[in-house]
Amino acid sequence: MQRWPSRLLVIAAVAGVAGCATWTRWTHKAESAGKPAPPAEAAQAHVMLVPGALKWQPFPPGGPGAKLAVLSGDPEKSGPFVIRIRQPAGGKTPPHWHPVDEHVTVVKGTMFLGMGEKLRKRGAREFPAGSYLMLPAKAPHFAWVGRKGEGIVQVHGTGPFKIVFVNPADDPRNKTGKR
Repeated sequence: MQRWPSRLLVIAAVAGVAGCATWTRWTHKAESAGKPAPPAEAAQAHVMLVPGALKWQPFPPGGPGAKLAVLSGDPEKSGPFVIRIRQPAGGKTPPHWHPVDEHVTVVKGTMFLGMGEKLRKRGAREFPAGSYLMLPAKAPHFAWVGRKGEGIVQVHGTGPFKIVFVNPADDPRNKTGKR
C-alpha cells in the first residue's frame, strides 16, 4: 500500500519540473537573439486537419463497418500518435487490451465502456461526446457504440499501439469470409 503515496510524490515532482520549464519558456525572453535557428528539417511539421481532410481506412479490429484515420504520428511505431476510430451505431469491440496507455476522447455519439475480460453490459458506463478516458496499459476492457448514430473516438498515446483480444477468436481479423 506504500506504492500510491510514492507514485503521487513522483507525479507531483515531474509535474512541478514540467511546470517550471513551461513557465520559464513562456515568461523569459530568448537569451541570445543572435543564435541561429535550428535547421528546417529538424523542425516538426504542423498538422492541421479539417474533418473533410481525414483519410478514413477500414479498421478490421473495430468490427464490421469500423474505420480509422491517423491524424499524426504512426501508431505502429515508437513515438506519439493520434488516431480516430469511427464505428457504426451498435458497433462492438470485444474484450481487449493494449501494451501502452490509451487516452480516449469521445468526439461523436455515445460510447459504453466496461472493464474486464468478459463483455458484461451491466458493469459498463456510458460516455457521451466530450468524455475523456485513460485506460492503463494491459487493462482488459470492452466497448460499444450507442444505437443512435455512429460513434467517433480519438485515441492518443505513445506507440507502438496494438490491440490484443483477450479471446483470439473474438478478433475480427481472425474471422474468415467477412472483412
